[in-house]
Amino acid sequence: MKRSLINWLGLLGLVSLISYTVAVVFSPFAYPGYNWISQAVSDLSATNAPSLELWNQLSSLYGLCGIVCVMMVCVAVQGHLNKPTRMGLYLFAVMNWVSVVGYTIFPLSASGYAGTFQDMMHVYVVTVLVVLLSLISLVLIMIGGYCKKRSVSLALWAIIAFVMMFVGAIGVAVASEAYFGVFERISIFAPITFNAVLGFYLFNDKFKKMP
Repeated sequence: MKRSLINWLGLLGLVSLISYTVAVVFSPFAYPGYNWISQAVSDLSATNAPSLELWNQLSSLYGLCGIVCVMMVCVAVQGHLNKPTRMGLYLFAVMNWVSVVGYTIFPLSASGYAGTFQDMMHVYVVTVLVVLLSLISLVLIMIGGYCKKRSVSLALWAIIAFVMMFVGAIGVAVASEAYFGVFERISIFAPITFNAVLGFYLFNDKFKKMP
């Protein structure tokens, strides 16, 4: 199979996932006393976090590579797949832009929640938009995938990501604060992993094989 440049750019989804994972795993070493089980990932990149510099270094490929990957997916699906699936993928791309740009402009001002305008924008605007856009986009992809069974495998991945996000969101809302970090990570890694899956589909030119 001869792959075009767009196909090869699909691998950036995996690079994005690896970059984020490395940042999440290793940044706590630069943050004395950080407890990943109870603390949010955002604490690692808070304005006053001792791990901020290391976080920025390790996650440097996360946002850029993720955006390029999902935008190439949007280009590749034009003229392919059905309308609900395409709309879901387009909304998923919008979510990625909101996440990368929003969290860059409004990082937490301090670990935890200090209640500043910046923190309110981070939690109540950017995070809410990211979650809503993610869930809506995944539902559309599921609907489109099972419509006449046109892209069932993609719909199954969307279901997995949706369940992870739903479980994570419910866990954050109802579980003890001692386990906040665990459930938050389940929710966060769902869309990032799904983006890597989309990149894999793009790399293997699977979208053109779907009606």
